[in-house]
Amino acid sequence: MLGRVLSAVLDLVLPPSCAGCGAKGAPCCPGCRSALAGTPARRDPVPAPAGLPGCWSAAPYEGVVRATIVAYKERGAVSLAGVLAEAVARTAVTALERTGAARGWAAGGFAVVPVPSARRSLRDRGHDPVGRLAVLAARRLRACGLRAESWAGLRQARRVADQAGLSCAERSANLAGSLQVDRGAKGPPAAFALLLDDIVTTGATLAEAARALRSAGLRVPLAVTASATRRRS
Repeated sequence: MLGRVLSAVLDLVLPPSCAGCGAKGAPCCPGCRSALAGTPARRDPVPAPAGLPGCWSAAPYEGVVRATIVAYKERGAVSLAGVLAEAVARTAVTALERTGAARGWAAGGFAVVPVPSARRSLRDRGHDPVGRLAVLAARRLRACGLRAESWAGLRQARRVADQAGLSCAERSANLAGSLQVDRGAKGPPAAFALLLDDIVTTGATLAEAARALRSAGLRVPLAVTASATRRRS
């Protein structure tokens, strides 16, 4: 936490540099903005876990994209939220248009649902990176004429083990039943949900989030992330 505070103070004193490439002048330079938002596409993990919605991402999780997301998520560079939200929103628009959903189920309105982080992660990071992206991305989707509302209706039902090094099957088993709809929250704004996360790796987290939403009666046809890791079966 102290490191993030010192970083924030230095940001006020020193000229800003791009989180992606280090160029001076802005938190995210035009080239890195283009890398973040320039290649929206469907990128399902291979193998995909059962129940995973169609998964679209803004870019592969590598190079300047990876550096930017790490700076935002782990180093508290919240000034990057707008750039990442724009990339996620553009990806959502692309997914809705290419699948025909913009004139189908999405036309009646939908909830943008962030995948929740564990309480410990939120405490350690000092902010809610995915929750903030969901709010900003929904705002941008409404500016595009879509009836999107952010809804933080999921919560952790139990603690899970560290996911690092686990296979897709092991992650699915580790996450099974770990998420649920918050019964104390205001009801969802629509019957359809667009899941949102920062990164998709094996897809196990998104599949578990979709299961929890479906168990509460919501339909979850699509998931959107800022980036996707490259995986092989």
